[in-house]
Amino acid sequence: MKFEDIPGQHKVKQRLIDMVDNERIPHAILLQGEQGVGKFALAQALAQYIHCPNKADGDSCGVCPSCRQHESFNHIDTFFSFPVIKKKSSGTPPVSDDFIEEFKHFVVADPMMNFEGWLEELGSPSTLPVMYVTESDTLISKLSFTARSAKYKIVVMWLPERMNEQCANKLLKLIEEPFSDTIFILSSDSPQEILPTIYSRCQRIDVERFTDNDISDFLCKRFSLNSQDALSIAHNAEGSLTKALKQLSTTGINSKYFELFIRLMRSAYARKVADLKAWSAEVSTLGREQQLSFLKYCDRLTRENFIYNLHEHDLTYLNTSEEKFSTKFAPFISERNVQALSRTFNDAVKDISGNANSKIVLFDVAVRTILLIKQ
Repeated sequence: MKFEDIPGQHKVKQRLIDMVDNERIPHAILLQGEQGVGKFALAQALAQYIHCPNKADGDSCGVCPSCRQHESFNHIDTFFSFPVIKKKSSGTPPVSDDFIEEFKHFVVADPMMNFEGWLEELGSPSTLPVMYVTESDTLISKLSFTARSAKYKIVVMWLPERMNEQCANKLLKLIEEPFSDTIFILSSDSPQEILPTIYSRCQRIDVERFTDNDISDFLCKRFSLNSQDALSIAHNAEGSLTKALKQLSTTGINSKYFELFIRLMRSAYARKVADLKAWSAEVSTLGREQQLSFLKYCDRLTRENFIYNLHEHDLTYLNTSEEKFSTKFAPFISERNVQALSRTFNDAVKDISGNANSKIVLFDVAVRTILLIKQ
């Protein structure tokens, strides 16, 4: 992983590069921030940059044996540590090495490290992974040897907050009194959950959310999206590239939501109660999570159309299909009904989340929309 492969985060990249170039690398670095902002990718890029003998222009070369070994997760002086689950066939608590092939596949498939994706990779979505005391024992054993091919041995640890108490306490001693040739690079989604004594001994670097333009440019270059659709996805991703990629992977679902929204509004405007009854029955067949996502989508699209109706097109984040529909639909969303419509969708989210009968809730949404759409 090279720094140039990671969108945005220019300030953090420069800070990490300066540490290495000035030979002032802390023995423990903590990259902290929300999920989906590229912390682990930055940790990988930093490890590769430290080990690269041909670094130039603020990045690793990407072609030397060291860089190629990093790209394949095979560098002899780099150790990966991450939370795992217990295997039924083993009585000994597992370590990261037991799941290294799964981890490689996961990182390559999702460099932004969506935790839900790791649960799926492990094949156990209901079991929370942990780092057991055997993990710290293994790291202590590995780090007791001198670096073999580079100046430094590097531990790249994902989610240190998931170390159990025994593991954290053992690792604390190693971080307090590190080997002179050892560097820890930690990547955390929830730094407040890290053992305070470990947290206090790390040099902490905040990794901020991506800007909309960072995400939009990445989507345009990587997936050849047009700029309007990419910016719409970026805005709704709230600074997380993970959320943006998830939206992109569910384009078919979003198209279905858009089609259902159009049917709701057109049938409500025409007061076609029978059609709305069929609409509510169809939406109720979606899974509960999809029903909630759809209602949130309706709320967002309603608010976007209100802004569009104010002729503030630069403030809207509609994709091309949504904007084409909004040119005619937006005049029906005004200050007279936008708040009531938004409240209708949000009330439905609360009711369905509380296990109310979704078919009844959705038909109620349809009836209220009839009353509000012509106000």
